[in-house]
Amino acid sequence: MTAGPQTGTQPAALCAADSHDTIRVHGARENNLKNVYVEIPKRRLTVFTGVSGSGKSSLVFDTIAAESQRLINETYSAFVQGFMPALARPEVDALDGLTTAILVDQQPMGTSLRSTVGTATDAGTLLRILFSRLAEPRIGSQKAFAFNIASADGSGVLVVNGKTIEKGFSVVGGMCPRCQGIGTVSDIEPTRLFDDSKSLADGAIIVPGWKPDGWVVQSFAASGFLDPHKPIRDYTEQERHDFLHRDPVKVKMKGINTTYEGLLARVRKSFLSKDRETLQPHIRAFVDRAVTFSACPECDGTRLSETARSAKIDGLSIADACAMQISDLASWIRGLTDPSVTTLLAVLGQTLDSFVRIGLGYLSLDRPSGTLSGGEAQRVKMVRHLGSALTDVTYVFDEPTVGLHPHDIQRMNDLLLRLRDKGNTVLVVEHKPETIAIADHVVDLGPLAGTRGGELVFEGTVEGLRASGTVTGRHLDDRAALKPSVRERSGLLEVRGAGTHNLRNFDVDIPLGVLTVVTGVAGSGKSSLIHGSVAGREGVVTVDQSPVKGSRRSNPATYTGLLDPIRKTFAKANGVKPALFSPNSEGACATCKGAGVIFTDLAIMAGVATICEDCGGKRFQPAVLRYRVGGRDISEVFAMPVAEAAEFFRSGAARTPAACTVLDRLAEVGLGYLTLGQPLTTLSGGERQRLKLAGHLGSAGSVYILDEPTSGLHLADVEQLLALLDRLVDSGRTVIVVEHHQAVMAHADWIIDLGPGAGHDGGRVVFEGTPADLVAARSTLTGEHLAQYVSASAPRNHSAERSRARSS
Repeated sequence: MTAGPQTGTQPAALCAADSHDTIRVHGARENNLKNVYVEIPKRRLTVFTGVSGSGKSSLVFDTIAAESQRLINETYSAFVQGFMPALARPEVDALDGLTTAILVDQQPMGTSLRSTVGTATDAGTLLRILFSRLAEPRIGSQKAFAFNIASADGSGVLVVNGKTIEKGFSVVGGMCPRCQGIGTVSDIEPTRLFDDSKSLADGAIIVPGWKPDGWVVQSFAASGFLDPHKPIRDYTEQERHDFLHRDPVKVKMKGINTTYEGLLARVRKSFLSKDRETLQPHIRAFVDRAVTFSACPECDGTRLSETARSAKIDGLSIADACAMQISDLASWIRGLTDPSVTTLLAVLGQTLDSFVRIGLGYLSLDRPSGTLSGGEAQRVKMVRHLGSALTDVTYVFDEPTVGLHPHDIQRMNDLLLRLRDKGNTVLVVEHKPETIAIADHVVDLGPLAGTRGGELVFEGTVEGLRASGTVTGRHLDDRAALKPSVRERSGLLEVRGAGTHNLRNFDVDIPLGVLTVVTGVAGSGKSSLIHGSVAGREGVVTVDQSPVKGSRRSNPATYTGLLDPIRKTFAKANGVKPALFSPNSEGACATCKGAGVIFTDLAIMAGVATICEDCGGKRFQPAVLRYRVGGRDISEVFAMPVAEAAEFFRSGAARTPAACTVLDRLAEVGLGYLTLGQPLTTLSGGERQRLKLAGHLGSAGSVYILDEPTSGLHLADVEQLLALLDRLVDSGRTVIVVEHHQAVMAHADWIIDLGPGAGHDGGRVVFEGTPADLVAARSTLTGEHLAQYVSASAPRNHSAERSRARSS
């Protein structure tokens, strides 16, 4: 008798699908990874730890997430793939068990002047739909409330089979016609763009990058409208109009058709179409010098037309709603009860509540996305996924606790666990012990960084990590102690009437000659205080959170200026030009143009990077490599770690004091393991932050402002950072740190705590004094968490000089 098929009432037999419960990585060698084999459980929260540069991002982002994205892209047609970014296969033998990966990283959300918190999430769209349904008077669809859509009317005639058909259209958009939905208007001062005593040929135009022999300036000279050898002050009225205001017109230059237009229009398109914060420092300085920005007088900076602002719900326009703090907007939405939009109100309310739960309730929907910090941008991206119906996907987070006060980290942990509990795999690159503690599985990489890292040193539970003896395991329970004594101030830096953003027009004194930490919950006004009232003063050096910009050709040597003294040393020792020893100049390999690799664009397929066969990846021409200093050629110097290079250039024939100065600064910030020629695109977030700090250590200034310098730092690296801060203060400088890390707070001489909440609930000084007094008082959220961190209560000190708690 043959057995029949199993019925639905019988228990399901174990099938092959049940075995696919892990992501298996075999032989990962991306960047500094050394043949890593690891198995990651699915539908669990896995935290990847290790010192900065140990290979965490290389494993999680550059291997697992990159291969998932590449395989998904290959499922599309060849035509569609042609419009998608080309992704190369990571250096790994095999990857099994991958699921769709969603990256939630700290990259800026966009540089468009039109991008806001509302446009970056569904909240803005849902709010526009709500106003199109309920606002009075009725002005049209949701497009009528969109500042990115202009109103337009048009008509035309279409002839079909001899019949004439007239067609017309009308679009009602919400864009302000004056500022075109940007919210600001700019006014260029023409005299800041040129020197009227010179001619075009003599370099009259002083716009950065526009050289007399460059294409842009040559187009002016070849236009036929201007005499290139005539000083601008001698232009006729018509010539001056053509120079500054001429409308676009086709001209031919060197046999090539191009477009000529006036200088003011050129500058607007080249520099003012981008977010100011994303411009390079010298370009930003030029824009600040030549251009004035002000709120649009027609829309008062709301970006919206008068028609869009005239339609209101309960006396509130969409401009008013977008300007509200999100926590207040959520309360207002809950107060609306129109039954025709019940579902819409529920979805919009859930989206706004997600902002509040994630610690971003202090933002407003009209906040430009380019002004968000890396941590804020990452959390805004999280809002998109919290209400998603997708399950069994892999979420990849890059230090989601960056920029979070200890009070907010618990909320972030709850959100990570919620994503896991929906049946998703959550991979988190993180250093904070509070987040490591909630992991179901821990992968620790190391043992050190750079070439001395890239190995799997531990895999297992959090308790197993504590007992493992790895760098992370040894430092997981580290707690910085309060200092037995603090430095005495040498003076005061007075701040009067601080009122930037949400600050409540208060006065505060920042002590000089000591280490001061400005802290408070996210959105309490820390950055507004420091960057609005202290940065920019004479003698103040600011190291902010803006990302290090660099291409594949940029490396620590070029970014820090280290390459210049090295080139001069090689040139002097060999009697040749310094340009020969730059991979971006005369000495570059002719085949790879000094990149060391050949990038092959395969159109619809993933691009491929291969080592240049002519130079073997050394970047230089063979003739250049014959020149040596101290027995090393320039390519061997590029391959040296910072620590080795410092010893090499300290004595002997290679002695170069200027190079040693820069190398010592890199070592001071913990980057002694980086090679001089390592592309900046391969550095982790923590490495880039410290590279930027090293570049500022040589700045002439008496006051240093550091904005969250622990971002991306491992627990073991924080101790080295504290030592660096001490050296800066002991050298006679004043150091002001905007920071949430309790170890930095405990090490401070003075603390200024802002709060008590975020947004309009913050903006006040709630405590000034020493860390010991803050712990003893426990009068603020920061004081509570710092007291828990140091696990001890210091004796109270009621001295008015050293501590002053302010009521809210």
